[in-house]
Amino acid sequence: MSTPSPQETAESQASAALGRDDTAAGLGRDDTAAGLGREDVAGLGREDVAQLARLARLALTDEELDHFAGQLSAVLDAVAEVGKADVGDVPPMTHAVPLTNVTREDVVIPSLPRDVVLAQAPAAEDDRFRVPQILGEEE
Repeated sequence: MSTPSPQETAESQASAALGRDDTAAGLGRDDTAAGLGREDVAGLGREDVAQLARLARLALTDEELDHFAGQLSAVLDAVAEVGKADVGDVPPMTHAVPLTNVTREDVVIPSLPRDVVLAQAPAAEDDRFRVPQILGEEE
């Protein structure tokens, strides 16, 4: 017998905390690792959703289980379709479309004279703005 993986240990601890056994609920360790017992089908059944709800400690009604089973199956089917895409010849990229920087031209324009600006400042010293000291360091 082999040593259980950290994932298997965590799953068994979660099962023990919930007071049930995964194999009794129809989800053995091998099934959980293979996508809740479905290797070739992406959808989830009502029992799978009930099991996930128990693991997440969610109380769902029968109506909610049926509703979420359909929604989760649709999501998993869509993900499975994306997974079938042939991306072998697609180069890695950060964005699907090329990005263009939309900055303006760097044009030098005259600014206000220093004396005019410092005359409007609340406090000036040595041709600079004087501001309160914030770091508590001495010069």
